[in-house]
Amino acid sequence: MMNITFIIAAVLIVFLVIYRCGLWEKISNYISKKGMVIYNKVSPYTYKEIRKKIKEMGQDYTTAQYIGQVIIFAVGGGVVSYLYFYNLITSIIYALAATTVVPYINYLRCKRIYSEFIFEQIQVYTTNTIMEFSTTQSFVKALEGVYSSGVLEDPVKEDVKKMIDLAYENGTINDSIIYMNEKYDYFIVRNMHQLFLQITNEGAKDARDSLENMSLDIDMLVEAVYRDRIDRAAFYKKFIQFGLVLYLMIALAQIMLGDSYHQMLDLWYGQLLLHIIVLINSFFLISGTKFYNENVGAE
Repeated sequence: MMNITFIIAAVLIVFLVIYRCGLWEKISNYISKKGMVIYNKVSPYTYKEIRKKIKEMGQDYTTAQYIGQVIIFAVGGGVVSYLYFYNLITSIIYALAATTVVPYINYLRCKRIYSEFIFEQIQVYTTNTIMEFSTTQSFVKALEGVYSSGVLEDPVKEDVKKMIDLAYENGTINDSIIYMNEKYDYFIVRNMHQLFLQITNEGAKDARDSLENMSLDIDMLVEAVYRDRIDRAAFYKKFIQFGLVLYLMIALAQIMLGDSYHQMLDLWYGQLLLHIIVLINSFFLISGTKFYNENVGAE
């Protein structure tokens, strides 16, 4: 117990000295820059674009927030593992391992925010295209109106410009629709494009009813997606609470086993069993987090 107290006190003293000397900011900036260098070498191009957009939206973690996440995970991993094994070395290893999850969690978070943004842009694109078409009675003119209105942001705005260029280049809207359908595989996009393709090719004289029905379908779908998003966030909050409780069930096991628990720690297979329990609980939480952050906004 004295050794543990001494180590904790030494760590606190070192931290205070670094902080007081103004070295903490330099160290954090150095770690941040080195981390970004490594990230730029190994991260996929698409995720780089996502991070760029997230930064433009002001949704990316600051250096202080990122360091805060690392500290929370490290402390959490160290405390939980110490409750299981009562071994400082094991706790340090688990604390370091827990910090490696932070970049992955941030990756999932960025994907979720980006998918929500894209879905909102698709909603704006489909709704405004229908409104413009009601006035112009031309799909390409409707696209030009939406593009020049300033309601869209990149990358959707850039893709709408690509659709306009393809339409003028080929003289038809077929390639434009194929391009957008492949880029954004949403139900509302495919249905709207199919309707415009049918109107353009068959020369429908009055498509107002069809367009109004399409607008209603989009509104209903958007409402369902946002409701699902709220329900998913509420469920995830309860899920995290449940996962944390599973970690703390070891306290109940120690009360029930008493001294037998400490005797079990002296057995290699007893420690192996506890490691398996910790890893399964961790995998359970990470899997739930992955599910919460993926496919948001998709039908």
